Amino acid sequence: MTKFSRRHFAGGLLAGSTALAMPSLAFGAAPRVVVIGGGAGGATAARYIAKDSKGAIDVTLIEASKRYYTCFFSNLYLGGFRNYGSIGHNYYGLAVNRGVNVVHEWATSVDTAAKKVNLGHGGEVSYDRLVLSPGISLKYDSVPGYSPEAQSLMPHAWTSGTQVQLLRDNVLKMKKGGTFVMVPPPNPYRCPPGPYERVSMIAHLLKERNPTAKIIILDPKAKFSKQGLFMAGWEKHYPGMIEWLDPDTHGGIKKINAATMEIETDLDTFKADAASVVPAQRAGSIAMAAGVNDGDWCPINPANMTAKADPNIYVLGDASVASSMPKSGFSANSQAKVAANHIRGELTGSRVYEPRFANTCWSLIGTNDGIKVGANYKAGAEKIDVTDKFISQGDEAADVRKATYEESLGWYAGITSDMFS
Repeated sequence: MTKFSRRHFAGGLLAGSTALAMPSLAFGAAPRVVVIGGGAGGATAARYIAKDSKGAIDVTLIEASKRYYTCFFSNLYLGGFRNYGSIGHNYYGLAVNRGVNVVHEWATSVDTAAKKVNLGHGGEVSYDRLVLSPGISLKYDSVPGYSPEAQSLMPHAWTSGTQVQLLRDNVLKMKKGGTFVMVPPPNPYRCPPGPYERVSMIAHLLKERNPTAKIIILDPKAKFSKQGLFMAGWEKHYPGMIEWLDPDTHGGIKKINAATMEIETDLDTFKADAASVVPAQRAGSIAMAAGVNDGDWCPINPANMTAKADPNIYVLGDASVASSMPKSGFSANSQAKVAANHIRGELTGSRVYEPRFANTCWSLIGTNDGIKVGANYKAGAEKIDVTDKFISQGDEAADVRKATYEESLGWYAGITSDMFS
């Protein structure tokens, strides 16, 4: 497999908010592209549109956070393999190096008829093309008893922000021999291997700090991504510590009481000393406000990532219905490059290349024990199709697993450079 390094991507860092300039489109003015969401999809799209158009397109990125903490690799922070600062990035490079107008504001609604985005402070910005990469919103009530208030006691830590710090602190404060409970989300959800890498990293932390502690996984699914690899890894690194229960075994979650740290199922009640509850998900709210969703997610045209509901709007990453592609940072970055190339072609007449997509999801089970799953894709008539795929094997030697982990480090350096430089 190809090893990833910084040079497989292009450059990464934060811009303080640049001035919000919103002049009316005048004759001869550069076409305007507005990107909402500064994660793996949105930041990449903004960078490539600005970089490759060489000033021929005016690009505005709307992102409320001034510092973006990646969800991918946040599990490695939980496990003690990275410090928190290393997963935080700013938008300085996009603003200074690429000339992107970075606006740190909430986008509250989209007037698709007037082609305007309305902002939280009352302003608006016009667009010729709009890119939506808003990530996910959480459906708190999909887990009975869970709520925005409950997340302070049982953090989901599934969006960019500081909850992952709270989660790690809760784990470190567990009593000796205590119990950590993980409630993964139902399909489809952001980062399919993520909850199980999270369990691995918390187990790694507990093995060092609290080796008699236990982890219970109350899964709403009967199976999960890379299940055999994870379970073999758990038995190797953390024998007897982790217990995975499927819905037939635990009977389904009936109610969560965050105040007492209890998770009640149809068959039992589990008392947690620390817990992470990740509810079901849907596309970020601005995608719903723009009216490009069909139910919880946004259907797209596979050749260019335009929304099926509006040819002037592109939907990237977690929010999109991208067929076989998982909801991952790698997928969003790949989709952003396809969309950026199409937008540039539409607005400047430059060449549009045949769309190709790729994804790899790496997971760390224990020290130097990395595994991965991935595929390459092409745009079919109705969906994005897999052309070839790969997955780590159960009998791999230790040096192969170490190389897989090191490959993931190169990828992280590369993709964050690709997003923010």
